[in-house]
Amino acid sequence: MMVFYNVTEYGAKGDKVTDNTEAFAKAIAACSENGGGTVFVPAGTYLTGSIELKSDITFHLDAGSLILFKDDFDAYPVALTRWSGYECYGYQPLIYGKGLKNVTIKGEGTFDGQGRAWWNIANSLKKGETYSSERTEEIRKRNEEYMEPITTNILEWDTQFLRPALLQLLDCEHVTVEGVTLQNSPFWNTHLVYCNHVSVRGVTINNPWDTPNGDGFDIDSCSNVRVTDCHFDVGDDCLCLKSGINEDGRKIGKPTENVTVTNCTMAAGHGGIVFGSENSGGIRNVTVSNCVFIGTDRGIRFKTNRARGSYIKNIIINNIYMEDVFCPLAMNSFYRYGVDVNDPLMTVQEPIEITEKTPVVEQVQISNITAKNCRAAAGFIYGLPEMPIRDITLSNVVFEMTTDPNEEGGEPDMVKEVIIRAGDGIFCKYVEGIEFDRVRVETRQGPALYMEEVSNADITNLSMKKVHENTPVVKLNNVENVYIEGRQATVSSDTYLEVDEASRSKVLPQR
Repeated sequence: MMVFYNVTEYGAKGDKVTDNTEAFAKAIAACSENGGGTVFVPAGTYLTGSIELKSDITFHLDAGSLILFKDDFDAYPVALTRWSGYECYGYQPLIYGKGLKNVTIKGEGTFDGQGRAWWNIANSLKKGETYSSERTEEIRKRNEEYMEPITTNILEWDTQFLRPALLQLLDCEHVTVEGVTLQNSPFWNTHLVYCNHVSVRGVTINNPWDTPNGDGFDIDSCSNVRVTDCHFDVGDDCLCLKSGINEDGRKIGKPTENVTVTNCTMAAGHGGIVFGSENSGGIRNVTVSNCVFIGTDRGIRFKTNRARGSYIKNIIINNIYMEDVFCPLAMNSFYRYGVDVNDPLMTVQEPIEITEKTPVVEQVQISNITAKNCRAAAGFIYGLPEMPIRDITLSNVVFEMTTDPNEEGGEPDMVKEVIIRAGDGIFCKYVEGIEFDRVRVETRQGPALYMEEVSNADITNLSMKKVHENTPVVKLNNVENVYIEGRQATVSSDTYLEVDEASRSKVLPQR
């Protein structure tokens, strides 16, 4: 028999003004003490502080239920967390669980983090203002052992105003999140860390477009994760795979692995499906399929840099439709944010020594992608001179750029130098081993494909219907071992390819 613990029987009132923190805690404790069951929240609007879950509990929100989290910062105690990739202490997440088994959050109701007050402080810090409270000083004291290694340019670290996630589960096993809406998070919206066997189904994740660090769903050093039928509309990356940052992430060494994402829709966000940039524990064995991205900045996005190390590999992405995105595909090993600005090696153009800090991005298959009305570049693949991005395949892909003559474009992704594109084609630099098979690119200007410092490339039936006057379809500079074939390459051999003289003998068949 399923046992229900109705929160109203423990004093909860859905009247929007009563503080239900204690009532929720009592209901959860009673459920746990009796071996588990379902904590039930009926229709109503419930104001509360942090909700801490326990093992063997289903937390069920009825249709018409809305949980509003207080925007009083001191209502949230200090808790162990992983914050922006670092294991440290911060404000306890609004919905929190650590070391749990068999935990489920489900229903038709909504969790609302009322994040505006938190965002206002974060935005004031960006303007150079400061913030301090008894709680941030408590966090600072708990984090004394963590202060020295933090060398990245994290905005909140000096003040220790480490905003909480709306939902964070840490080191949990057999996790299910189903049906609910999670919105207006103080920091990242939903953050699963060190979790194993996770199922997320039919969840809606919303944050306003201007939410600072308003990620949708961050899968962080988790294994065996299934995400299906979810919708994202957020202020940062929609669905992001991570595994810790720099030395801290490498020391813990837990990859995100064995992840499937399918049947999801993404609206506003900096990226639709994103890998990194906190990838220092590794990311591997991921499939993404049957998704729609409408209005995200970048669609498929990989980002890492010379401080991260580890790998992003064994990724398969298939059956994606995009519209009104800024750049449908960005793969960037030179990501310039979150690095130590005092370390000149982070941004030098020349190759540097390969160490444990050197990231590897390899073995990525991307197929059956259609993207229309893209604004910056059709693709942007930028490795490191000492460690190119390796073994990339694009097949059955259509990228159609905007035809708006007034499009100003911008950066397809944030690499070492500022590169601006507006309606351009695919840009590749520092890549080793890339295949293009039945790829069509329509640009507003410029070639369909530009490659520089690239080796071992196969270009088969890469085409462009509307070729611009005095512009090749493919332009190559300082490349080697490039093979080109296909109808357009053969029929329009005089205008299809432009290659620098030094590389001409390294392109086959020679023309």
